[in-house]
Amino acid sequence: MEKSIQEITEAIQGESAFIADIYREFDKVIIGQRSVLEKILISVFSNGHVLLEGVPGLAKTLIVSTLSKIIDCSFKRIQFTPDLLPADIVGTTIYNPKTMEFSQKKGPIFHNIILGDEINRAPAKVQSALLEAMQERQVTIGDTTHPLPVPFVVLATQNPIEQEGTYPLPEAQVDRFFMKIKINYPDLKEEKVIMDSQSRITTAAVAKVITADAIARVQRIIDTIYVDEKAKDYILQIVSATRNPEKYNLDLKTMIAYGASPRASISLFQAAKAHAFMQRKGFVSPEDIKSVVMDVLRHRVAISYQAEAEGLSAEDIIQKILDALIVP
Repeated sequence: MEKSIQEITEAIQGESAFIADIYREFDKVIIGQRSVLEKILISVFSNGHVLLEGVPGLAKTLIVSTLSKIIDCSFKRIQFTPDLLPADIVGTTIYNPKTMEFSQKKGPIFHNIILGDEINRAPAKVQSALLEAMQERQVTIGDTTHPLPVPFVVLATQNPIEQEGTYPLPEAQVDRFFMKIKINYPDLKEEKVIMDSQSRITTAAVAKVITADAIARVQRIIDTIYVDEKAKDYILQIVSATRNPEKYNLDLKTMIAYGASPRASISLFQAAKAHAFMQRKGFVSPEDIKSVVMDVLRHRVAISYQAEAEGLSAEDIIQKILDALIVP
């Protein structure tokens, strides 16, 4: 017999107490950016990868490295550069002339949390080397396929303004990111606190709050969260409207080059459940869906040249869809 919503909520409230501890440790180092942390945690609890986009100096790398210290998992930072090779990521086969045998050396990707710093600086071959790892959670070196550790999450950063020496991510790889999170400037009040607290922040020590086993337990609980049929239909309508906007009386057909794939529906469904967990609820509401929809869809909806000419972004298109659809 399936659990009731009340039983699920009680189980979540008992298991989610650590979230306050994560926020407390995070605040020792990072001023503000609570929303960014929440979205990253939603992705981690959904076993999804994250693309962080923001101009230099917004603490993208510091956010990820701080979170890696709070989570008791193995962590590796990979600095992407134009001269990087696929073997530098996944590993390679080495010949030992003394033993006349080949041995395999695993690359830095064999860790729980991977920080891919400035991922758009790597050439296409290196970016494609991540595809199997991100999607299949395994890596092939020579003739041997190795499973990656659990959990395995790639948190990649990219600079949206600098184009020289960068390689735009192919659509196939962008779609494998569970969320694309944009990091904005702090407000002046927060920035003043950052200036005043810089010496404390650079020496702050954070405690480990959650283990890999605890993350796996959270993922199992999230799977039990109740999603009503109307909420599922709302998710499907949002995604469908990016493909066939005319079905919903939206004059956006010429603004969208191509809409979101079924992977977007799955990601939005999972992200809404993880958001409900963060809110300590045993069910998904329309507010949960609307809270994560922009981060799940902004990199999966390609706008047309006409939309660009009119100054519209993917976020503008998604917002028009949300405004037009009836909320259940």
